Amino acid sequence: MSEKHVSEIRAHFTLQLESFALDATFSAPVVGVTALFGPSGSGKTTLLRCIAGLERAAGSLYMNGEVWQDDTIFMPTHRRPLGYVFQEASLFPHLSVRANLEYGFKRIPPSERRVPLEQVVEWLGLERLIERGDPAKLSGGERQRVAIGRALLTSPRLLLMDEPLAALDTNSKQDILPYLERLHRELNIPVLYVSHALDEVARLADHLVLLQQGRVIASGALGETLARLDLPTAHLDDAGAVIMAAVAQHDEAYHLTRLDFSGGSLWVGQVKQPPGSRVRARVLARDVSIATVMPHGSSITNILNARIAEIRDEGPDKVMVRLMLSESHVLLSRITRRSRDLLNLTVGMDVFAQIKSVALMS
Repeated sequence: MSEKHVSEIRAHFTLQLESFALDATFSAPVVGVTALFGPSGSGKTTLLRCIAGLERAAGSLYMNGEVWQDDTIFMPTHRRPLGYVFQEASLFPHLSVRANLEYGFKRIPPSERRVPLEQVVEWLGLERLIERGDPAKLSGGERQRVAIGRALLTSPRLLLMDEPLAALDTNSKQDILPYLERLHRELNIPVLYVSHALDEVARLADHLVLLQQGRVIASGALGETLARLDLPTAHLDDAGAVIMAAVAQHDEAYHLTRLDFSGGSLWVGQVKQPPGSRVRARVLARDVSIATVMPHGSSITNILNARIAEIRDEGPDKVMVRLMLSESHVLLSRITRRSRDLLNLTVGMDVFAQIKSVALMS
């Protein structure tokens, strides 16, 4: 086995369907969450089905050095050690919640069980649901949590999630997201997560695979990829940057928390995590303005030193500006062309980034 296939997920698939062609190549880490992101019809679910072996596509798939598919080998779905969570929970209606959870668990030899039932119940907050007899009476978010638990209890080496929040209403999405974040923190299984919602991706993913019309147009670490102005993600309405930071200080008088990172500090609404905890913050491009001199007498208190790395036109009236805060931290700022010209902004200029709002994501 070639060294390049070790310690990563490596995939290449080509598939011609009636009205769609897939020609996708990517590699991803075997830790954390990799998001397959793109608009509807870009090939995300088709690619995930190829990885699961549900679509018989030409190509290759290597999982941490093991061949799941190549020119001579095709491992069928039932032999691929993976869990699959669909948009709809698809629980067995004739089985209780406990029996749904145990369905795959009991089929795994005890010596090969990597995820204890009690641990999954705790991770997903299923303690008060596990003795329920009729899964149809659960809420959408509760059913999806049970479905995720059922997939985890097959002790997969890879977890596939196909837009698990797409069928849920807003309240159910808010109910399940904290559980997904907890799995992200505590689960030692790589996850491929399909979504067309940028806020979900920014909240959960570590690595991003961007698809468009059946092809992978970019792949890389989440923060770096979201900040690339040559990609469509930087020009969506909710484009922005993700910053990994550490909890540095709690201000009890004002109910605020200071987050520190290599590009400076941000004050956000008070968080519950203790000092030293790692958190993820998202700053939307529309919430960042630019000043050429240090602002004074402003209600905006999050002001960071930055250097303009790139400016790109967005239609007749807007531009997107890529701001470097440090070697590893970037902001995006969407401003008017008029503001750019009035301030005479150019690449390489040192400026001040004024951040109107920060969303704490975990």
